Parts: sequence; structure tokens; C-alpha cells
Amino acid sequence: MASTTTWTGDGTQADFMLKDECILVDNNDQIIGHANKHNCHRFEGSQPRGLLHRAFSVFLFNDEGRLLLQQRASSKVTFPAVWTNTCCSHPLYGQQPDEVDHEEQVLDGSVPGIRHAAVRKLQHELGIPPEQLPLDAFRFLTRLHYCAADTHTWGPQAEWGEHEMDYILFIRANVTLEPNPDEVEAVKYVTPAELKSMMAPDSGLRWSPWFRIIADRFLETWWADLENTLNTQKHCDFRTVHSILN
Repeated sequence: MASTTTWTGDGTQADFMLKDECILVDNNDQIIGHANKHNCHRFEGSQPRGLLHRAFSVFLFNDEGRLLLQQRASSKVTFPAVWTNTCCSHPLYGQQPDEVDHEEQVLDGSVPGIRHAAVRKLQHELGIPPEQLPLDAFRFLTRLHYCAADTHTWGPQAEWGEHEMDYILFIRANVTLEPNPDEVEAVKYVTPAELKSMMAPDSGLRWSPWFRIIADRFLETWWADLENTLNTQKHCDFRTVHSILN
């Protein structure tokens, strides 16, 4: 049996690229193996779209219904300095608590591994204490399969990008923040109107490709019905993989 480790968050971006083991899946989100972040995100040679792996996107709202955004640190390898949702990262293979969800846990919406990974990274990136993030407060909504080369950073033949099976999580919590400067450039709570203004073409702001897809296709409906989104399964779709590929 493979050994398990407890992730500490110690190290640099380069360290995490080599030691963090992402969960590889096929187009149906069936697990087929694992590989480090560096290999998953390389767009080259025999893998021009990298390696498809699981990810998650957390949307955290406060009691006023404002969404917490972050601007990714400029030191990020993929999509540095772009604005995005509260936290975007990966469940990892070989961790304790286990972050690998099996099919039955996806289809019943429980996804304990994704929830544990979300708590881990919200603490690492934003300094949110785990006790402010009860596992049962997360609402898993659906999955998004997308692929995006980071041509803005690396040019038209970009050798880095994202190819992810993205699990979308909503949570409402009033939290304390202590952003990690190695991960996060800035944070901001916004209303729907403020987000619309920030995403306007003349704002001069850049956005992550996964957030743009979610904002364009899903976010308005979910946010407008936030009570039901958070507290019922009205907007949950555990079986569908929304494949949005260029």
C-alpha cells in the first residue's frame, strides 16, 4: 500500500510543482493514476494539453452574500496575477486525510476528499483557520472539464497550462484572512454588480479561464438563488461533467 503523508505547506512554488501528486482522470472522471503538478501542467510533445487531473474551485460568501475573490500571486507558474474565485487548487494523491474520492462519493455528492483538500488550501493560501470551515458547510454543485494554455504568460506556443476536472464548491462562512503572499496578491469581497464591473472589458483586469467559464455559464443563477444553492440540492448535478473545451 502506498504511504500517506500529511501536507504541511512548507516549500516554494517550485517545490510544490515537484512533490504534489495530482489525481489523473479520464474524460469521464474515472481515476487512472497520479502525477506531479509539474508534469500535469506541461503542454508539450506527447501531451500537448497536459495531463487531465482533478481540481476544485471554492466560492466563499460572507453573511452579506458577498463573494470573496483573490488575485493569484505573480509567482504562479500558470495564470499569474489573474483574478479568480476564492481558492482554486487540487486534491492530492497520498495525503492524510485522504483526498481521493471514488465514484460513489462523487455521485452521492459527499466528496469528502475534495472537501478536505479545500480546507487545506484555504488555510494555506488565505490563512483561514480550519475550524472556521466545517466540512459539512461545503456544497458540491457539479464538475467542469476545461483546458486552457497560458498564452498570455508563455506566448502562443505556451508550454504551460491547465487541463482540469474542476469540482465546484460553494460555502458561506465569516472568516479571518491572512493571505499567503507566495500564493495571493490581493483579495476582495464583491457583490454581483461589483463583479460585473470588474469583469468589464475596459476594467484592465485579467481573469482565470476557469472562473470566466463558471461566471459566464453558472454563477449568476447560483448566486441569485444563494440560499437554495447553499442549503438544498436544487442546483446540484453530481452526474454531469460539463465539458467546455476549445
